Amino acid sequence: MKNIYKNSQSNLSKAKRILSKNNVIAVPTETVYGLAANAYSSKSVKKIYKMKKRPRKNPLIIHYHNLKDLKKDAYLDEKFFKLYKKFSPGPLTYIVRKKENSKISSIANSNLKTVAIRFPRNKIIKELLRSLKFPLAIPSANISSAVSPVSSNDVLDEFSDKINFILDGGISRIGLESTVINLCGKTQILRPGAISQKQISKVLKKKISVSKETTIIKSPGQLKKHYSPGIPIKLNCKRADNKAAFIVFGKKYKNNNKNIFNLSRRGNLEEAARKLYKTLRKIKNLGFKEINVVKIPNNKIGIAINDRLKKAAY
Repeated sequence: MKNIYKNSQSNLSKAKRILSKNNVIAVPTETVYGLAANAYSSKSVKKIYKMKKRPRKNPLIIHYHNLKDLKKDAYLDEKFFKLYKKFSPGPLTYIVRKKENSKISSIANSNLKTVAIRFPRNKIIKELLRSLKFPLAIPSANISSAVSPVSSNDVLDEFSDKINFILDGGISRIGLESTVINLCGKTQILRPGAISQKQISKVLKKKISVSKETTIIKSPGQLKKHYSPGIPIKLNCKRADNKAAFIVFGKKYKNNNKNIFNLSRRGNLEEAARKLYKTLRKIKNLGFKEINVVKIPNNKIGIAINDRLKKAAY
């Protein structure tokens, strides 16, 4: 497939060369596919914002291979180390204080005093990060406010010839963006994800809230409109309106109608999360003009699914 490269040593070397020349590539992570560029280079970071048509006030998440590299760029406290020990590498993003002498481009963190950082778990991106002398700014590989990609073909669907190197890593294992925890000022979740509020509260031994505040954007996922397939979405529906695509969950729905799309017949929330963006993209590509969604259980990763649906419906 054009512009899609299988994971191999020679293709990883090619990816490294492209990134070292301040260019942008698409990469797999365990959450969703991302656009990757040198986080220390403003020239590279600007290319990401331009490609995504992303507002400059919306910071990027900087991805690291190890703690030693991060310590050059950010101040880390006891809360960070407790969470890092339990959840990293993995789908947890930390908002930490950026060091004054950090090499991270100020464009990448929207000129804030804080920076969003993560240690991805996906083997391919870990291997690539290990080979580089800089961390990578990696937002999701989509046009700003649109549906995130969970496969290399989704990235191609989104950007076609605008991106000429997509590193293939199969389907994203989780399918939703990382949980974001703010460790500067009030400790709270800025974006729900696969790692739940309950899990974080347990490690920190205190109740952590989910932020409703969106005036100061400290991390991705805080804008009101996001994850949108570009057609209207109605939530908590018992049945579908005439001609609307109907996203359902659980075994009580028969798949005998071509407008029914089941996120998980088994009623499994992890499977539903993995299939959510793929389903939204498929419905749009099939030409439906509206999407109706049943009520999704609001627990565990279901909280993150509902967060994405609410923003997609905004």
